[in-house]
Amino acid sequence: MENAALLNAIIQNAIDGIITIDERGNIETINPSACKLFQYTPQEVVGHNISMLMPQPYRQEHDSYLNRYQHTGQAHIIGIGREVIGLKKDGSTFPFKLGVSEVQFLGRKIYTGFIHDISREKEAEDQLKEYATHLEEEVEKRTIWLKDTVTALEEAKEEVSQSLEKEKELGQLKSRFVSMASHEFRTPLSAVQLSASLIDKYAQPFDNENISKHVGKIKNAVGNLTAILNDFLSLDKLEAGKVEPTFISFDLVKLAEEITEEMQLIAKQNQNIIYQHTGTASIVNLDPNLLKNCIINLIANAIKYSGENTFIEFNTEINDHTCIVTVKDNGIGIPETDQKHLFEAFFRAHNTGNIPGTGLGLNIVARYASLMNGKVDFNSQLNKGTLFTITFSLA
Repeated sequence: MENAALLNAIIQNAIDGIITIDERGNIETINPSACKLFQYTPQEVVGHNISMLMPQPYRQEHDSYLNRYQHTGQAHIIGIGREVIGLKKDGSTFPFKLGVSEVQFLGRKIYTGFIHDISREKEAEDQLKEYATHLEEEVEKRTIWLKDTVTALEEAKEEVSQSLEKEKELGQLKSRFVSMASHEFRTPLSAVQLSASLIDKYAQPFDNENISKHVGKIKNAVGNLTAILNDFLSLDKLEAGKVEPTFISFDLVKLAEEITEEMQLIAKQNQNIIYQHTGTASIVNLDPNLLKNCIINLIANAIKYSGENTFIEFNTEINDHTCIVTVKDNGIGIPETDQKHLFEAFFRAHNTGNIPGTGLGLNIVARYASLMNGKVDFNSQLNKGTLFTITFSLA
C-alpha cells in the first residue's frame, strides 16, 4: 500500500503529463499536469477515447495504429517515442514529445503515455529559423551591396587613373609651356631692356628729366616681368623634381658682398643695404646658386616692402654647428592672420596693396632651403618690419 501511495504521489506531482489508456484506447487515468496541458478536468476525459486529445489527421489514424500494433506487434509510437500535436479543449494545438509504454496488469494491457510540452522549444526553434532566414537575407543584401561597391570602386579607380593620366599630361604641357614662355619672353624683354638703355644713353645730351623718368619705368617693368618669369620657371622645376642641390665649398662672405652690391643697384632712393658677417670662418659647403636665389628673394622683398630712406640689414654667421643668414627690414610687416600662410605658393598678404609680386618667392626660398637641409623662420610686426632667418646645419 505504501508503494502504491508513493507511486500515485509521484504521478500526481510529475511535471510532465501522464495518461493511461486501455486496449481500446479509452482513457483510464490522467494526472494534473496532463489536465493543465489539455485544459480538461479528469471527469471530462476519463472513459473517453484518447483521440479526443488529438487534432486531425492523428485522430482518425490513432485507432488503426493501436489495432495494427496489437495484431502485428509493429510499433508506430509505442516503445519508440516521437513528436506529435495535442488538441486542447479550446481548440488550439501544441507540440509535445510523446513516449508510450505497454504494461501487463492483472491479465490485461495498459498503455501509458508520457507527455512533455515542447512549445517553448518550438517557438525558440521557429525564432531561430526566422532569424537565420533574416540573416541570410541580410547577408545576401550585403553581398549584393559589396559587389556593387567593388564595381563602383573599380569604376572610380579607372576614373582616377584616367584623371591622373590627364593631370600628368597637363603637367607636362604646363611644364613645356612655362619653359617655352620663359624662353620666348626673355628674348623680347632683353630687346626692350637694351633699347631702353640705348634711349637713355642717346637722350643724355638733351638732359630731359621726363625721358629719364619714363626710361626708368620701362626698366623697372622689364625687371619685374623678368622676376615673375624666373619665379614661375623655378616653381616649375621644383614641381617637376628637377632641382637637385650641388654641394660645394665656397666663400660665403664673398658671395654675400657680391649680392649686396648687386641688390644695392635696384634699391629705392636712399635705401641702404648694410651687410655684416659674424665669425672667423667664411667657407661653407652648400649650393651657392640656390643660396644666392634665397638671399636675393629675401632682399628683393625687403626693398619692395620698405620705403625710401630706410636701412636693410643683411647678416651672415658661421659657428661650430650652423650657418645662419638673416635679412631684416623696417617695412610694412606681415599681418598676424596671414603669417600661417606665408610660405604657401601664390599667397600674398592682405596689406601688399598694389605692390607687384607673384606670391611665389617665399615658397621657393623655403623649398630651396629645405633641399639644402635648412629651414626658414621669421618674425614680423605690422608696420614695424620683418626679420627672416635661414638656418643650415653644418653637420
